[in-house]
Amino acid sequence: MLDALLQGTLLGGYYAILAAGLSLMFGVARFINLAHGDNAILGAFIVLLGVEYFNMSPWFAMIGAIPIMYVLGWLTQKYVFDRTQRGGFLLPLLTTFGLAAVIQNGLFAGFGSDIRSLADYIGDLSWDSWDLTDEISVGKLPVIVFVIAVVTLVGLQIVLSLSRFGRAVRATALDPEAAQLCGIDSAEVYRKITGIAFVLSAIAGVMLAMRASIAPYSGPAQLIFAFEAVVIGGIGSLWGTLLGGIALGVAQSVGAFFDPQWFQLAGHSLFLLVLGVRFLNQKALHVGGWRAYLSSFSSDKRTAEKNITPVKERGASQ
Repeated sequence: MLDALLQGTLLGGYYAILAAGLSLMFGVARFINLAHGDNAILGAFIVLLGVEYFNMSPWFAMIGAIPIMYVLGWLTQKYVFDRTQRGGFLLPLLTTFGLAAVIQNGLFAGFGSDIRSLADYIGDLSWDSWDLTDEISVGKLPVIVFVIAVVTLVGLQIVLSLSRFGRAVRATALDPEAAQLCGIDSAEVYRKITGIAFVLSAIAGVMLAMRASIAPYSGPAQLIFAFEAVVIGGIGSLWGTLLGGIALGVAQSVGAFFDPQWFQLAGHSLFLLVLGVRFLNQKALHVGGWRAYLSSFSSDKRTAEKNITPVKERGASQ
């Protein structure tokens, strides 16, 4: 069980960096990018392109893919999302759904349907591990992924908290029109945030390709994991995203500890449980708290019993 908890925590690092971009975009731009998982796979295939055709190291190829993905995100926001955000909440969702289809079919046309992996290009790192005890060992690659996730989120949090750009992001997230009146270019903030989200998804995609296999149509599954981590940890919070990713990873690993078929089921169950608790919490806050919400059930029960009693008495008299 201890090994399952440890492996789940390390897996949560991958989920955290995968979900960070999705959480950032929703927290600032206020819409969900349904192509987020496909962006991750696109970033992984860009790195594979550099590795296979230009004989680059996967790590150097990932560094080279970062500005490419940032520019793609910036351009996508400028020429696609900026226009659709004016049309309400539904139009950006439909646009990202179409963008996901374009990415999937474009990757399929360019690389075929064969599964790919970066594991062969990172040597022993793909399988090597450290033995903590006779029964517990941790893979070197999962540890590196977790460290990259934490360092990336810490750096991003510092930028958003202390820099001028971070203040502009917070102002735009609160009220883009008021921020515009104060001299902040909200449209440019959106473009930069989208670029950062694309970079985060690409890093996550590369980490996935190092530890598993990917295909052009692997994106939707990663979107589900990212969305679950965001909901579990709290939308718009980077630290919440880290905790949500760890919680999701631990749930999946513990589920697999009891039965390998419970790996995904345990994660989905945790997501539904947290979603249900959040829904009930909102209802409780609406009526004045959990005590008032629970007392309303007892009062409704007493009212129903009072209404049923006269009916029974009339039936007995007849």
